[in-house]
Amino acid sequence: MKLSLRRVLTLFAALLFALATGMTAAYAVTDFDNAPQGAHYANGFGEPVCTYDTLDDLTVNCTNTAIAGVGNTNATVSLAVTSTFTGVCHNPGVNSKIVEPFTESEETTTTKQLFPSRNGRLVVPDQTATGTSTEEFLDNFSCPNPNWEPEVTDSDVSFVYTLTFAGFDEPAILITG
Repeated sequence: MKLSLRRVLTLFAALLFALATGMTAAYAVTDFDNAPQGAHYANGFGEPVCTYDTLDDLTVNCTNTAIAGVGNTNATVSLAVTSTFTGVCHNPGVNSKIVEPFTESEETTTTKQLFPSRNGRLVVPDQTATGTSTEEFLDNFSCPNPNWEPEVTDSDVSFVYTLTFAGFDEPAILITG
């Protein structure tokens, strides 16, 4: 895969912005072997960039793009955000004894069908999805014994962005973070 100077500088700028603002950058792969023959990023567009703000929120934002040369081939864009919670259940007695550890995940997914224009250009809009907060998780989680109290000791957010063309098994664009 040939990287242009513009693309390298754009990725470098995105990484610096992410580090400066507490955002986490993602790993991205574009493979147009999983797209109609002749597919390429339209002039002025490139691989989407997905960021997750680790300081403030649980929202993953992915930028838009446009792909030319797709003919009449539709595509599906998807952004799945997984919130994983690790914790323990406490027996609320005098010693608040730990009785059972847990690890649970909740996923939020946005999916959109995309249709190319008459000239074979596919416009991919911005994608946004928000994970589950610790408070939301605890509102819906219960320990095996209703007398026990859950405590989240760690949480993590990950995401997967895909753009898959109709008739192809693998995504043309895959971004993970």
